Amino acid sequence: LYGTHTLTQAAHIHTSPRYTLARLPTYVQKTSHTRETITMQVVKRFTTHHEDVIHDLCYDFYGKRLATCSSDQQIKVWDQDEDGEWQLSAKWKAHAGSIWKVVWAHPEFGQVLASCSFDKTICIWHEQSDSLGKSRWVLVATLSDSRDSVTDIKFSPKHLGLKLAAPSADGYVRVYEAIDVMDLSHWQVLEEFEVSKGGTGKCMPCISWNPSQFDPPTLVVGTGDSIAKLWEFNESYRRWQQIDALVGHTGTIHDVCWAPNVGRTYHLIATGSKDGTVRIWKLNTRAGGKKSKVQEEACFDDHEAEVWRVEWNITGTVLASSGDDGVVRLWKANFKHKWTCLSVVSPETEYAPSASVSSSSSSSAASTQ
Repeated sequence: LYGTHTLTQAAHIHTSPRYTLARLPTYVQKTSHTRETITMQVVKRFTTHHEDVIHDLCYDFYGKRLATCSSDQQIKVWDQDEDGEWQLSAKWKAHAGSIWKVVWAHPEFGQVLASCSFDKTICIWHEQSDSLGKSRWVLVATLSDSRDSVTDIKFSPKHLGLKLAAPSADGYVRVYEAIDVMDLSHWQVLEEFEVSKGGTGKCMPCISWNPSQFDPPTLVVGTGDSIAKLWEFNESYRRWQQIDALVGHTGTIHDVCWAPNVGRTYHLIATGSKDGTVRIWKLNTRAGGKKSKVQEEACFDDHEAEVWRVEWNITGTVLASSGDDGVVRLWKANFKHKWTCLSVVSPETEYAPSASVSSSSSSSAASTQ
């Protein structure tokens, strides 16, 4: 496990079911004549006691709680104590198959988790207190509309309410909404739209919401056809429509992530693929809310292996990526808008210097406004 508040879910290298690592970024100030770098140091290492491969982990909103899920069909919740130690607070068998993803809802809606699995279901979990005041996680809803493995889940930004988007291997994305946020046992399918005709086969579709409250609800969906597609909810027609596509990868897209937009006049989207590349895409916003054609902002092949995860920091300025090379790479644009690698983090070493590391290519970074 790598990441902190600023790099929540920075990258996930879950090849071992036993150990989870936490690393804290230390920023080195940049001057006009030096390059900004980030060094990483081990903060905590602890055993998870999962009995199989860990597929996902997720911090809560405050970074004080952590949920992990595994092929052992279990979810575990960890709480950070006053000494900074991670303590196991709950564990339970959650599904009848491998659990691919687990995600926290915004704390405005309480302590709520959602999980998805190979068993074709999505489970909604709510932390409740019993008569003795002891907390326990309760299954409040099971969503079983998918006809194949549910491969990803994401709660919507809180300004859209308590909604959940989930792609599955049957080629469809389903958007759910809690009918009453005070009673999480009732969810309805708001929309169901096909993103990959004929299903995705062995590929695992991935999804990410546009976090901006100034845009219509928008999703980016990655599939096995090497193209990530942008879908927007059209208020006039009351349905989701594809508005653009991110074309450039030559392999299955394993992960997509829409960057938080803090003061920018455009959007950034990151994708990681089986083709070994990380790509950053730029989406301008025109007057009247119309969007220009997406352009590729940067492309990196430094991992030289399949890329499995990409994740932005809270301001959308630093991108973390991880792949089959077993390392995490951090990327940031310099004052010339050229994206470069700031740091390379390996579980086997305390710190890998980044002085000699740069992006292998940057297709149109110089044109960034």
